[in-house]
Amino acid sequence: MDVTLLGTGAPQGLPRPGCPCAACATAVGDEARAATALLVDGALLIDLTPGPAFAAARAGQSLAGVRQVLLSHPHHGPVLEVPAGLPQPGRVADGRELALLDGHRVRAVAVDIPGTGYEISGAEGQRLLYLPPGAAPSGLDGNGRAAGGADQDPGGNGPYDLVLLDVLGRPEALARLRASGAVDAATDVLAVHLDHEVPPGPELHRRLAAVGARAVADGSTLRVGEFHAVPDLPRRTLVLGGARSGKSVEAERRLVAFPDVVYVATGGTRDGDEDWAERISLHRERRPNSWRTVETCDLVPLLTAAGPGADPGAHWPDEAAPLLIDCLALWLTHVMDEVGAWDDATWEAGGRRALRERTDALVAALRATRRRVVAVSNEVGSGVVPATPAGRRFRDELGRLNAAFGAECEQVLLVVAGQALALRG
Repeated sequence: MDVTLLGTGAPQGLPRPGCPCAACATAVGDEARAATALLVDGALLIDLTPGPAFAAARAGQSLAGVRQVLLSHPHHGPVLEVPAGLPQPGRVADGRELALLDGHRVRAVAVDIPGTGYEISGAEGQRLLYLPPGAAPSGLDGNGRAAGGADQDPGGNGPYDLVLLDVLGRPEALARLRASGAVDAATDVLAVHLDHEVPPGPELHRRLAAVGARAVADGSTLRVGEFHAVPDLPRRTLVLGGARSGKSVEAERRLVAFPDVVYVATGGTRDGDEDWAERISLHRERRPNSWRTVETCDLVPLLTAAGPGADPGAHWPDEAAPLLIDCLALWLTHVMDEVGAWDDATWEAGGRRALRERTDALVAALRATRRRVVAVSNEVGSGVVPATPAGRRFRDELGRLNAAFGAECEQVLLVVAGQALALRG
């Protein structure tokens, strides 16, 4: 089954007409995108892009063989051109299935906004799922498991070969599909309905690769089920940055498309500190509802919990859930409190050795973990030298911890002014 992307952009296209933003200004060449539309084996057209016949011709295709045109979402713009000879576009009721004369089967999948998703099966058994812009599958519970019958369960017949959806606009939709088993490590996840919220080019592709997805240029033809290079997701990532650099947002972004994430908050609560309470509240508001928060500095047991494969019958067993640790600087503060590292005499009498033992145990647990881990830490070595011995001790020990932790990570990022720079991976 071959799928040609006549467009891969949002309904208004990219760049948006008349928009002066930087993302639209740089959306040129292969990064310019018409509204998303799919041509399946030259016979089935999903959604209409403006000038569909010209879009098909640019991709080396023809619409002459199209026998069915299906729409996935309401169109609020100008009336779309329906070329002469094309069937009248229509939509399929949720849960209904069409058997086309050329051997394709199309099942309408319910979504959580006005519109319809489509599961398309080819004559040789390949399967793809296409979701409209801004949509996630409905009929699933908060963790992505089927809430109703199998007819409403995307992936009820196993993982899809290809999934096309609004990865950047609705990353939690991808998390739901992963949780239900509709998407696994071999599924080709393709981002469509691309808009101007993310700059095109390297930044777009970096953000997609971080969640195991990719984007292709308009006019690309894909063979469903054909082997391809799936983005290699690192198991361990360290995100460094200064105050308000965007490091926590970057870390959260890397796991937002995965289910059952355990958010490990090492800061705890501070009675009477309103500023700290506000910071904690903002962090909580950003997290998906399916994430679970654990407030602890006891990280080693979490890292050493059984990893993927502990429960072969589960797609994402709880013990294998990804960890987001925010942050190592607060963990170090807690440990230095416990070993008495702030007092010079205690430090020399055994505090230094005790701290080394705790940090070595943490790094060893990270090295052996089977869980996906994203950790956040402060980069404090580039600023003003602290005025006190205790401050300098903390700066030095955090630098050592960051270096040791980062040495065990496949990917290390430095976030500056909201921009992530890859130091490794």
